[in-house]
This record gives sequence, structure tokens and C-alpha cells, in this order.
Amino acid sequence: MERSPLGIAVVGAGYWGPNLVRNLHASEEWAVRCVVEPDSRRRERLLRIYPTVQGHSGLDPVLADPGVKAIALATPPRTHYALACRAIDAGKHVLVEKPLAERYEDARELCERARRAGVRLVTDHTFLYTGAVEKLRALRDSGELGKVYYVDSIRINLGLFQESNVVWDLAPHDISIVNYVLDEMPCAVALQLGACVHARVPDVAFLTMWYPSGCLAHAHLSWLSPVKVRRTMISGSLKMAVWDDVEPTEKIYVYDKGVVLDPSSSTLQQQMVSYRLGDLHVPLVDNREALGKLVADFANAIETGAATRSDGEFGAGVVRVIEAALRSVQRDGAKVDV
Repeated sequence: MERSPLGIAVVGAGYWGPNLVRNLHASEEWAVRCVVEPDSRRRERLLRIYPTVQGHSGLDPVLADPGVKAIALATPPRTHYALACRAIDAGKHVLVEKPLAERYEDARELCERARRAGVRLVTDHTFLYTGAVEKLRALRDSGELGKVYYVDSIRINLGLFQESNVVWDLAPHDISIVNYVLDEMPCAVALQLGACVHARVPDVAFLTMWYPSGCLAHAHLSWLSPVKVRRTMISGSLKMAVWDDVEPTEKIYVYDKGVVLDPSSSTLQQQMVSYRLGDLHVPLVDNREALGKLVADFANAIETGAATRSDGEFGAGVVRVIEAALRSVQRDGAKVDV
């Protein structure tokens, strides 16, 4: 039997809200009933594009509307916890833009509230639905990479300065990607911060994460780069992979390269008998828009009870890592347990 579209409201019409409305409007699983935005200019601009969608300046009419089954929050991180609590308590399923909350305690509370209310809570970690990240996870799951030694990620650009800091803005991407690809949480982290432009707003970060499997991951984050770089390299015992998200077509390169050791030799120099230099492979990746796949996954989770890639527990785990990293800063960048 064909399912009726689920009614949803999008809260926030700034940078990310219009992207949500566009993907939800194009989806057969969703019907966008309204947009909530206190800024009348932003609200009216979006409603001109989607004239069948209602507009509200506050959340109360949405919470009282029985036709709204779910709410998508695209608001500043400092508002996520309070708004998500109101939506969950009203019996609405909730999709929250990353990060899920600004404190791990609040993120855990949201997960528990959603469980008690019987609603689905999903964090909008959109990168998990990109074809490139799906391929990296598949390479890891299949064993093609072998044992993953380390992950090196660079996410730098010029601007856009946020009201919080570069860690809350950019780190959720890299933490969620590495956690998903490795299918594990880091056990320890260390973080160094730089505040170059404004003394109270860190704009450069170097985050290191240690994983139970022995993998070491590093992320370089910055708002102060003359060029945009979004590149992740995964070094494995069998193969290595590079994902360049700025590259328009060939997103992933898989290198059959490595070091061949002679374990019978006593010294490192003798053990490194040769380098393995094999073929370069450029795999095809799913080029559908990631956000469209995420909202479809959200609808399926509501309708069938299936798990999602970035549920509330996953999003809470990312917040937990960031919280631990900020504790590291208070200890002059020392390694701390997560």
C-alpha cells in the first residue's frame, strides 16, 4: 500500500534551512507544511519559492498542528537542545542540524526523551550519506584497505566566521566521518587551538583522536586559509585511499601502495625490504545529493522503525568527543580520555 507523505516543519531559514526545504519538497516521503523563521525577510523569501508552504514566526502553531509529524531544526547550535526538547515533548520526530547539542549531558537527555516519547531523533550529519563516505566505509568493511593505520583530514577555507568557534563549526564533520568509516568511537583525544583574528574565537584547530583498534586520526580545521581544501587520506596495511571533496568528478583514489616488511630481520632497516607500488583505482561513487538520501532515511526510520546512520546516539557520541577535546585545551593540549 502506498504511504502518504509525512508532514514536516522546517525551523530556521538561514543557511541550511532552505537546503532542507528543497530536499524535503522534492521527496515523495515528505510534505513540507510550514517554515518557522522569526526574520520576516528570510521567511518571505523562502515562501515565495514554495507558495504552498505556510510561514510562522514562532514554534507554538507547529507544535499544536497534528498534521506536522516531524520537525527539522536548522537553527544555531545553542538553540538545539531547548527546541528539540519542545518538539519531542509535543510528540514530534526530530531531525537536528549538527551538532546535536553543545553539551554531552544535553545530547544524552535528548536521546532519553525521544526514547520515552517513542519518537525518532536523528542528527543531520549529512556527510555520512555522500557517495564518497559510503565508499570509504565499504572499503574498510570489505577489508580491502587491510588494517587502518591512520586517517589524516584537512578541512580549511577562508571564513565563514561563526558565533561559536571553528571546533563546533567544522569538527562535527570530521569526527562523524571517521567514526562512521571506522565504525568505532575514539577512546582519547587531544586538541590544539589558535585564535588568530579574535582572541576569544578560535579559528584554527588541530585535533588528534586515538581509536580502540589502534588507528590514529588527525583533523586540521581552519577558517583562515587562502584556498579551500577538503581532503581525507586513509592509510591501510593493504591499500590507501584519498578522498578529495573539492574534486568535481573523481572523488576517491585507491592506491595499491605500502611497505613490505621482512619480519625475520632484526633491524628496521633490514625489515623494510621493499615498497609495494601497485595500481591506482578510481571507483565510482553514488553522486546523488546526500541530504536527499538523509531525509529519505529519516522517513524510512519513522515508517518502519529501521536504524539510521546518524541517530541521536551517534550524534551524542560526536558531542562527547568535542567536549573531551575542549577539556584537552584546558590542559594545554594534553591527551585526555573520551
